[in-house]
Amino acid sequence: MNILGISAFYHDSAAAVIQNGEVIAAAQEERFTRIKHDPAFPSNAVKFCLDYAGLTLDKIDAIVFYDKPLLKFERLLETYYGFSPKGLKSFLTSIPVWLKEKMFLKRMLHEELEKIGNYDKKKAKLLFPEHHLSHGASAFYPSPFEEAAVLTIDGVGEWATASICYGKGKDMTILKELRFPHSLGLLYSAVTYYCGFKVNSGEYKLMGLAPYGSHGSEQVARFVDIIKNKLVEIKEDGSVWLNQEYFSYATGLRMVYDDKWAEVLGFKRRESESLLEQIHCDFALAIQEVTEEVVIKMAREAKRLTGSKNLCLAGGVALNCVANGKLQKTNIFENVYIQPAAGDAGGALGAAQAAYHIYFGQERKVDTSKLDAMKGSYLGPEYSDLEVEQMSRKYNAAFERFDDFDALAAKTASLLAEGNVIGWFQGRMEFGPRALGGRSILGDARNPEMQKKLNLKIKYREGFRPFAPSVLAEDVQDYFECETPSPYMLLVHGVAEKRRTKFPASYENLPMMEKLYFLRSDLPSITHIDYSARIQTVHAETNPRYWTLINEFKKQTGYGVIVNTSFNVRGEPIVCTPEDAYKCLMRTEMDFLVVGNYIFDKNTQPQWTESEKWKEEYQLD
Repeated sequence: MNILGISAFYHDSAAAVIQNGEVIAAAQEERFTRIKHDPAFPSNAVKFCLDYAGLTLDKIDAIVFYDKPLLKFERLLETYYGFSPKGLKSFLTSIPVWLKEKMFLKRMLHEELEKIGNYDKKKAKLLFPEHHLSHGASAFYPSPFEEAAVLTIDGVGEWATASICYGKGKDMTILKELRFPHSLGLLYSAVTYYCGFKVNSGEYKLMGLAPYGSHGSEQVARFVDIIKNKLVEIKEDGSVWLNQEYFSYATGLRMVYDDKWAEVLGFKRRESESLLEQIHCDFALAIQEVTEEVVIKMAREAKRLTGSKNLCLAGGVALNCVANGKLQKTNIFENVYIQPAAGDAGGALGAAQAAYHIYFGQERKVDTSKLDAMKGSYLGPEYSDLEVEQMSRKYNAAFERFDDFDALAAKTASLLAEGNVIGWFQGRMEFGPRALGGRSILGDARNPEMQKKLNLKIKYREGFRPFAPSVLAEDVQDYFECETPSPYMLLVHGVAEKRRTKFPASYENLPMMEKLYFLRSDLPSITHIDYSARIQTVHAETNPRYWTLINEFKKQTGYGVIVNTSFNVRGEPIVCTPEDAYKCLMRTEMDFLVVGNYIFDKNTQPQWTESEKWKEEYQLD
């Protein structure tokens, strides 16, 4: 049975194909169009998934869209009615779009699919599971658990903003829901907006900013008190009630009432790209602490309702890897599994899986000997040597070819140890927001200048942004306080005590950037200022090439850990093709590019004549 899953028309459009329950291919549309968070119908992603699976549309048994548009439209109408006369401008802006396009989503889907290939409307079922069911299915069905509690938390789907389900075998049952306009995800996005970052894009920046807050300070405590007493009421089961006097997202074109927030907080909304001050860091820390409290309360409620020892997480809030790490440390659940594409892109995969197991009633096969059924999340396109050489001829690019991968790994490891920044392009592209060694930029975690170099000269982004370590799975406890696999870079844990450098007594009073560049451990480029790190454990069974590279680096340096960041510049999606990768090499101060069996040395390439206007292609996130 062949099923195509689709998510589209909000942000992070994607497609996925499963065959007889097995995940075959999945990709986000942004990687093909080069438009970050592209919400358009994922034509390119659909074509790729079908091609990779060796299918045409007429071989598909079901096409599954990741939410119910009419239910979402109902929520829109009821919300405007409930808040009227507020929101008239927003109503007049959004309703024509709904009437013209989204009300007729079935027709739109048929039309878009017909552009791709022969498509028999009568043969393929067109299905619409609920948004949170798609999220939950994306986490439970690929997990290594026979049964589990399933917790999904995001901004909003149709009505639900968080849900607790119970999965067992092929079945999933919804036990409890939190409904719009009350939403932990929207609360976090509101603070993201107020701190000057882009909603549905900059939330991870807010998470990265939080550790710069003054832990235990009166100001952070004051902000926590304001959030919990003015903005949101938190119940024991993790339910939240947002005071709509302060929020305008339900009816307006902005997240919050700026003047009311400024009145209670004591500072105005930060303008995008303006200076980040300590007050922004403290506010970021406050909302992070509140978010962690709510997530843990929701998890306790999931435990109470299900009695399971296993938990699966999905939804945008499940990408908050700091909260994930704190949740794991509570030991509420023995085992925690997080869908690597936890946001809306993963909804395409979950929709397909929900259709297969719930609608068609197909049994689920669980291989408990594996980490999961996601194949390391390496589910996107891959490219042959011929395609790499075609790209090279197009740009007259110079390269060195290696027939022996061990030799290539040894050469790359020595270049890393010498302080070079390397674009690493191998195998299939990752599905989800994290670069996991398929499309990554790599550096030496021991190098105290590496974080600054990567942020300012390669990524062209804010200097405070942290980087993640990729570590050999078998060595993780040598470097980090992490006792479980973390293959998808979705858990934050502490750097091992033996590797830390103690803070000076005056540390908390230092300016933000002086805090940033204090050498906190023998792995300074991946140690955040609170001694934490966002860990990726690298496993030989899911990514043998990346594992071999890090193992070779260990042989040469004694360290089985390197810096890993996504292969892109700020505002650009992660690279997809060898050509994307070569352009990134030539546009930045990267030193080398390794694509498949080829190494490209920046110093030996022909002069790059492209103007700086390329930066205008990408909107700042």
